[in-house]
Amino acid sequence: MSYYQFEQNILRDIEKAAMWIEDADEIFIGAGAGMGVDSGLPDFRGSDGFWKAYPALGKSKISFAAMANPGWFELNPRQAWGFYGHRLNMYREAQPHAGFELLKYWVASKRDYMIYTSNVDGQFQKSGFPEMKVVECHGSIHHLQCTLPCSTDIWTATELDLVIDSETVKLISPIPRCPNCGRYARPNICMFNDEKWISDRTSEQEELMGEFIRGTKNLVSIEIGAGIYIASVRQQMGNYGSKLIRINPVHHGVEKHRGLGVGLPFGGLEGLCKIERVLRR
Repeated sequence: MSYYQFEQNILRDIEKAAMWIEDADEIFIGAGAGMGVDSGLPDFRGSDGFWKAYPALGKSKISFAAMANPGWFELNPRQAWGFYGHRLNMYREAQPHAGFELLKYWVASKRDYMIYTSNVDGQFQKSGFPEMKVVECHGSIHHLQCTLPCSTDIWTATELDLVIDSETVKLISPIPRCPNCGRYARPNICMFNDEKWISDRTSEQEELMGEFIRGTKNLVSIEIGAGIYIASVRQQMGNYGSKLIRINPVHHGVEKHRGLGVGLPFGGLEGLCKIERVLRR
């Protein structure tokens, strides 16, 4: 295939994606780590990228998978909270990119919509999407739980003010504690090898998603920046709707989708903007 043919195929797929969005009654949005990259957030894919974001952990050869483990809150709670506290502060400061506004504009004219994301950063809510329209399948860094846990309570991290040593990535301020039993608290995030994550909040979100799915009539799924190694979002996007739009700069193939699909080889913001240009025409 020539470069010209390749370009023409991409243009054709963008046109098709725009047509599907225009004609849809409902939109199901799926977002992985790639959705946050254009907001300046790291996606931690591969140890090199993770260690670049956290040089101190790189010196110790601690990978993201090793660090994202609930055991750290018992083994070294100041290191655990240094890592998650830094992420919490970073997500608080980050501003959602223009792609979030485009999605808000698209769904405003539809009968209904839902968002399913593996991101714990809360960027969809920060950009103005209602809580009841977002499913956070891995939990949220903006909510806390007991490390034991002593109960199923989940509470907000809004009042949490964490000071992190940027050199060692360790918490300097007091370690957050459970208001019920006084033990250490932790983010309400599903980590690796995590048997203590309280999933109640996410389960309630998934119940709302189930109601949405049962009520759909003409659904199109838009998947943005979802990975293939932790494929939570990809699996959901492939389960619902006969039309799938997959935006991913590397893994954009749709050959295995059970219905109609187009794969757009772009980052999240770029792909959404290209579709929007066609919609405006």
